[in-house]
Amino acid sequence: MADETPESTPADEPTPPVSETEPKPVDAVAETDAATEESAATEEPAADEAAAGDDAASELTLGSGEPASEDEAEAEVEKVAPVIRGRVDKFGVAMGTGRRKTSVARVRIKAGDGKLTINGRTLEDFFCVERDRQMVNAPLRATEQLGKVDVWVRVNGGGTTGQTGAIVLGVARALQVMDPDLHHVLADGGFLTRDGRMVERKKYGYKKARKSFQFSKR
Repeated sequence: MADETPESTPADEPTPPVSETEPKPVDAVAETDAATEESAATEEPAADEAAAGDDAASELTLGSGEPASEDEAEAEVEKVAPVIRGRVDKFGVAMGTGRRKTSVARVRIKAGDGKLTINGRTLEDFFCVERDRQMVNAPLRATEQLGKVDVWVRVNGGGTTGQTGAIVLGVARALQVMDPDLHHVLADGGFLTRDGRMVERKKYGYKKARKSFQFSKR
């Protein structure tokens, strides 16, 4: 009887080691290429956005310029022409009109020796209060024209306070017309500002604008 040798099964046989240089299957290579293409596609837009951001940052110039010098700033301010309310007639007389409350003053100024006439009267004769005299002379004193020009004024309406304010505005406007370079001095002194305050009107059923009659319960 012959010796029977047991047949070896495939499970008992040792599997040979897979070499690293063994080529991968075609399906695995295709998946790897697809993943590489997707990663490259996602990286390209990000790179484009980064490049666009760098270009935009390079184009921004806010705050990069040097600040304007004081001379340039003053030149820009001087470009704005002031509003001149008045005129000069053919004889070289500067004319200006001033108003305050219900008073209206028409002023004429020309080169002279410092005479000031108001309604045919002198300043001391027309205004008895020293404060009013100082206010009328204030524009002339601020522009160093006191005693160098003759001033003729015709004023009507209102009272002493209203006429004083109207004359001051009229004199300032006439000086501005005569020499536009005096605008800044007059404006800084507040002589060219029109005071628009008026007396409030009386209301029906009241004694004055707001004052009422005495109330009686019985």
